[in-house]
Amino acid sequence: MKQAGFPLGVLLLFCVSYVTDFSLVLLIKGGALSGTDTYQSLVNKTFGFPGYLLLSILQFLYPFIAMISYNIITGDTLSKVFQRIPGVDPENFFIGRHFIIVLSTVAFTLPLSLYRDVAKLGKISLTSTVLTTLILGIVMTRVISLGPHIPKTEDAWVFAKPSAIQAIGVMSFAFICHHNCFLVYGSLEEPTVAKWSCIIHVSTLVSVFISILFATCGYLTFTGFTQGDLFENYCRNDDLVTFGRFCYGVTVLLTYPIECFVTREVIANVFFGGNLSSVFHTIVTVVIITAATLVSLLIDCLGIVLELSGVLCAAPLIFIIPSACYLKLSEEPRTHSDKIMSCVMLPIGAVVMVVGFVMAVTNPQDCTHGQEMFYCFPDNVSLTSISVSHFQLTTPFSVLNLSIFQ
Repeated sequence: MKQAGFPLGVLLLFCVSYVTDFSLVLLIKGGALSGTDTYQSLVNKTFGFPGYLLLSILQFLYPFIAMISYNIITGDTLSKVFQRIPGVDPENFFIGRHFIIVLSTVAFTLPLSLYRDVAKLGKISLTSTVLTTLILGIVMTRVISLGPHIPKTEDAWVFAKPSAIQAIGVMSFAFICHHNCFLVYGSLEEPTVAKWSCIIHVSTLVSVFISILFATCGYLTFTGFTQGDLFENYCRNDDLVTFGRFCYGVTVLLTYPIECFVTREVIANVFFGGNLSSVFHTIVTVVIITAATLVSLLIDCLGIVLELSGVLCAAPLIFIIPSACYLKLSEEPRTHSDKIMSCVMLPIGAVVMVVGFVMAVTNPQDCTHGQEMFYCFPDNVSLTSISVSHFQLTTPFSVLNLSIFQ
C-alpha cells in the first residue's frame, strides 16, 4: 500500500490474486496436457533444456530467498519478544537476532525440514493458519487504538505512486506458491484438475481477504511510515503486539520447511535424477539451510529482499512461464479465454520484471531495522527534530501517551 498508493494498492492486490489463481490452475492444466507431474518436467517438455535450466534457477532462488526472509523475520520479531521478559538485558547476546536465527534454525526449522513427505506438514500448516488469524486480530485492534495517535504523511491518500511496480513485486512474492503447486497437487487423495481448481479458488479468496485486512489495517495505522516488516512499526513496550510478534515468529518457523522442500526437490531433480538417498537427503537439506542462515545473518532489511525476489523470481513464475507453457501446449482456438488471458499476462510479467528490478535497485525502500519509531518516545519528540515535509500533524504529540500501547 505504501509503495503503490492506497487505492491503487488495493486494486493491484485483487489483480495479483486473480492472476495467481488463474496461473495456478493453468499450470496443472499444462501438466495434464503434457503428461508431466512437476513444474520442471512441464517446462522441460515444453521448451527443452534451456527452459528447464532457467526454471530450475528461478524455482530454487524464490524459496531460497523466502527462507532468508523468514529468518530475518524470526530474528527481528522473537528478539523483541525476549526483550520484554522482566530482568532481561536488551543487549544480551542470547536474545540478539543473530543468536535467535541460529537457535531457531537448529532447534526447529532444520528438524522439520528433514521430513521427506510434504503431507506430514499438514497439522503444522493448520497451526500456522490459526496463528495468522490471531495476528490479524491484533493488527485490527491496533488500527483502532493506535492509528489515531500517529501523524499521517502528506501523500497518505494519493491514488497512485511511481513505485507501484515495486508493489506488484512484493504482492507477487506474497501470493506465489507455483514452485510447490505440483507437490501439493500430488499430495491430494484424488488429484484432478476440477478438485484442484476448487481448492485454489477457495485458498486464493481466503488469502486475498486476509491480505487486504492486513495491508489496510497496517497502512491506516502507519501510512508513509510503514516498514517492510509491519511489526517493526510497533513499539517494543506494546504487550499485545509482543504476543503478536511471538505468534508471527512461530508462524514463520512453521512455514519455512515447505520452502526448503522445494529447494531440495529442485536440486534432487537437477543433480540426482529426482531421487535422494537418506544420506544425501540429509546433506542437501543441511547445506541449503546453512547457506540461507548465513545470508540472513548478513542482511537485516526485509523490504529490499521482498522486492527483488518478487520482481526477479515471482513475476516470471506467476505471469510469464505458466502462460508461455499453456500457449505452446494448448490446441484451443486463439479466442479461447485461457489463451487470451495468457497473452495478456506475458507482457505484463515482462514489464513488472524489468521495470521492477530497475526501480528496486535505484529507489530502494527505507529501512529502520532495530530502531524504535519516533512516536514510541512521545516525551522526547519535538517538532524541530522531524521534517514537516514528510508528514502533516493530525494529532497533537501530547496525546501520544504510553498508555495507548498498554
